[in-house]
Amino acid sequence: MSDLVLDHLVYAGPDLEEAVERVAELTGVTPVRGGRHVGFGTANYLADLGAGAYLEVVGPDPDQPEHIGPRPFGIDELTAPALITWAARVDGIDEAIAEARQRGYDPGEASEMSRTTDDGELLTWRLTGAGGLDGLAPFLIDWGSTPHPTTRGLPSIPLLMVTGVHPEPAAVEAAVRALGMDMLVRRDEKPGLVAVLTNSAGKQVALS
Repeated sequence: MSDLVLDHLVYAGPDLEEAVERVAELTGVTPVRGGRHVGFGTANYLADLGAGAYLEVVGPDPDQPEHIGPRPFGIDELTAPALITWAARVDGIDEAIAEARQRGYDPGEASEMSRTTDDGELLTWRLTGAGGLDGLAPFLIDWGSTPHPTTRGLPSIPLLMVTGVHPEPAAVEAAVRALGMDMLVRRDEKPGLVAVLTNSAGKQVALS
């Protein structure tokens, strides 16, 4: 399997502006607009986490008010912003899916996704479903020939580490290992992710 690395963290909320404000209040850094997921009813804002990874803040797109059907990441069920899942980047997503299945974890099929930037550029990529085991097992993403979002001069919120909590930590760790990665997971009744970031004052803060 080609090496998988952290691609991005997904911080989602029922109100996009509120989610962006939460990140700005916590870190002192305001994510910048990424673009709209046309047909999916969502839009996002982005910040650079370092080491080729980024934070995606995603929520309902007010410019797509007539969206029908569920939005990605279970956004319609959220009552407050939360760090809900993460993505692992891979070159050759079909091979990575096949290898993970051989190792006992099925990340799901890959599908096409796209978003349009505010200057009209269409970005395309392929990804699996929104993360298994309550979002703690990452979904896979393959950017193909599309330039990575971190090449766009995003504001910086350095990431120190990501850990998880879950009622079945061993199951999560096994799934993550099947993808060729590692993550520390503690036992807790309520599943979730915790990202330790460095704020604009150089202090450690936790986003969950």
